Amino acid sequence: MTKIYHLSTCSTCKRIIEEIGKDKFDEFQDIKTEAITSDQLDAMKALSGSYESLFSRRSRQFRPMGLHEKELSEEDYKSLILQEYSFLKRPVIIADNQIFVGNSKKEVEKAKASL
Repeated sequence: MTKIYHLSTCSTCKRIIEEIGKDKFDEFQDIKTEAITSDQLDAMKALSGSYESLFSRRSRQFRPMGLHEKELSEEDYKSLILQEYSFLKRPVIIADNQIFVGNSKKEVEKAKASL
């Protein structure tokens, strides 16, 4: 089973889905319209190793909330991702027991090779 957590309005997410192929995914979850649950986030963390690895510092909320001046804990990262969808690094692809986080060329290539 292959699932992708994405933002349907994000051109980068759209490009990656097209590049990999829509038919490679069994399930799509638009994180803006269908919020991530705590259990889903915990499952992502189990595969990625930390909540920080799932956290996007590029979110438009990051600086206005003054987060760039704070030392954040794992619990802070979890809480922030759950309260604001834009803090999840996108897209997140889960295929069997593998996770691919973000849109870096290297990460997308690894996902394509795996799928």
